[in-house]
Amino acid sequence: MNIHRMKQEICEIGDRIYKKGFAAANDGNITYRINEHEVLCTPTMHSKGFLKPEDICTVDMDGNQIAGSKKRSSEALLHIEIMKARPEVKSVVHCHPPHATAFAVAREPIPQCVLPEVEVFLGDVPITKYETPGGKQFAETILPFVQNTNVIVLANHGTVSYGETVERAYWWTEILDAYCRILILAKQVGNIEYLSKQETQELLDLKQKWGFDDPRLKQEFENCDICANDIFRDSWQGAGVERRGFPSPPPMLDSGANTNTPSSATPDQEALIKNITNQVLAALQKS
Repeated sequence: MNIHRMKQEICEIGDRIYKKGFAAANDGNITYRINEHEVLCTPTMHSKGFLKPEDICTVDMDGNQIAGSKKRSSEALLHIEIMKARPEVKSVVHCHPPHATAFAVAREPIPQCVLPEVEVFLGDVPITKYETPGGKQFAETILPFVQNTNVIVLANHGTVSYGETVERAYWWTEILDAYCRILILAKQVGNIEYLSKQETQELLDLKQKWGFDDPRLKQEFENCDICANDIFRDSWQGAGVERRGFPSPPPMLDSGANTNTPSSATPDQEALIKNITNQVLAALQKS
């Protein structure tokens, strides 16, 4: 194992997230697991765009710094929780990509069944509840989601993604931010068109064929609505997540169905519609 090369890879990804505008000033942090007991970690208060291999420190699996002249990032605990929950994960990237972070700030669930690449590479993306960054409670916010996704949106904060290499860990964040930018632009144009259930199922079949996991393919989720964020919906209330900017997809669409119609009304909307209808009928009877 070439540890110096691993440090270089961290610096390369740090430069990339800085140049992409994903990590302003000293934002963000990156880890890379050396073995079962040691993890490379970026230092605190250091721009990710100007890292050198000698800047990278080493921590143990409890977050204690064991090597390096610069102090480790306080958010290393979040990375370690992911690695403990997913032993196959070797690298974690945390940053603040602006378009994905806009969804984090709005606590708006990220729509599914829109872009084929996103269905194949990401799937349903959860939003955690908010905790002050840096501590154990913050680190544990990812635990309800970590097994069923490779990228997580941190409420009012940013994103964290992870994989078997630092390059792969970064990929998921870049794909997510590009997608969120497309969603925001499409909303400004007018509307988003959802793929049908059949079209999305075809993408999930391809995903399985190519060796990418997705909880919608698992037995316990076989009856979920694959386009309705069903995998993580139970967590929304506790995290303050609610659809406000983007409509929910029409349920159980057949291929080629028209998706321009509004989504089904909520109980509150139905009550309002009924109230208005009654008032109109009463007014007509008096005329």
